[in-house]
Amino acid sequence: MGTLTILALSWQHILIVAILLVLLFGGKKIPELMRGMGSGIKEFKDAVKEDDKTTSENKNSTTDNNSASN
Repeated sequence: MGTLTILALSWQHILIVAILLVLLFGGKKIPELMRGMGSGIKEFKDAVKEDDKTTSENKNSTTDNNSASN
């Protein structure tokens, strides 16, 4: 019954997945994959922040235009 909250996997399942990753990619390739995944996540977050910023700027300019016309 001792499960982790991440996808409700037990430590045995996580160990099997880790062993399979090492067998498939090798010990040297895994850090490169994690670096690539981390930079991809960072780029995604930056893009979301930029999109939110432009969306809020557009809302502010629309609100300003509506106020000026009243």
